[in-house]
Amino acid sequence: MSQLVSPGVTVASLQRLGALDPVDNRILLCHALGLSRTGLITQSERALTADEAARLSALLQRRLDGEPIAYIVGKREFYGLDFETTPAVLIPRPETELLVELALERLPPQGRVLDMGTGSGAIAVALAHTRPDALVTALDVSPDALAVAQRNAAANGVTVRFLHSDWFSAAAGATFDLIVSNPPYIASGDRHLAEGDLRFEPAGALTDHADGLSALRRIVSGAPDHLTPVGWLLMEHGYDQSVAVQALLTTQGYGEVQSWHDLAGIARVTGGRVISA
Repeated sequence: MSQLVSPGVTVASLQRLGALDPVDNRILLCHALGLSRTGLITQSERALTADEAARLSALLQRRLDGEPIAYIVGKREFYGLDFETTPAVLIPRPETELLVELALERLPPQGRVLDMGTGSGAIAVALAHTRPDALVTALDVSPDALAVAQRNAAANGVTVRFLHSDWFSAAAGATFDLIVSNPPYIASGDRHLAEGDLRFEPAGALTDHADGLSALRRIVSGAPDHLTPVGWLLMEHGYDQSVAVQALLTTQGYGEVQSWHDLAGIARVTGGRVISA
């Protein structure tokens, strides 16, 4: 099979390829050729060697086949930090930065925070990086995800305590000022699971294989035993789940229950705080 890019083609001409989104094209060019965005300009007349052409062709084909850019280049930016991203973890998304912002507003000095279902560690590492005084704990049921998260904490120079845990099982007896989570919340059979990047991401990080609320129910019911008085629980959820998640919190006796909207105007995070008896 002939490759997509021929040896001798220039960097400038490659930037005019129409097969991919221009941003995707630029990212793959930089990755394949070891160039910065500035380098794409200053080395625009550079001609590709046979090896470079073959390497770029392979990357372009993977993207044309639908593989997410974050998995192809092995990283994704989140909250101003670079995160290693492998098929073992969910790709960090900009809308999740809302959860980080809300958590930072509610995290007291030297506060203790628990990130449940940490995946790549994006939320936990962002919190620890912004608030070095905080005591950050993160858990996940996937050993492969935890390995990625640990590498991301080390690469970003932060200290996070990682636990291999099926939700609260490894956190017995521990209490926190704040609990945050971006759990699996897509219902089983949802058409989105068969579309776009989601086709390549770990199913267990996307869907609860049920109605989309089972993980959220477990977190809501278990969190009061692990929250300090007036401690907050904040959870990301699906675009149409805010009413249901508010009901879960209210039924469980949380106070100040509310939802917050992301930059797209979608109710993306819902939370509440423990009311002391």
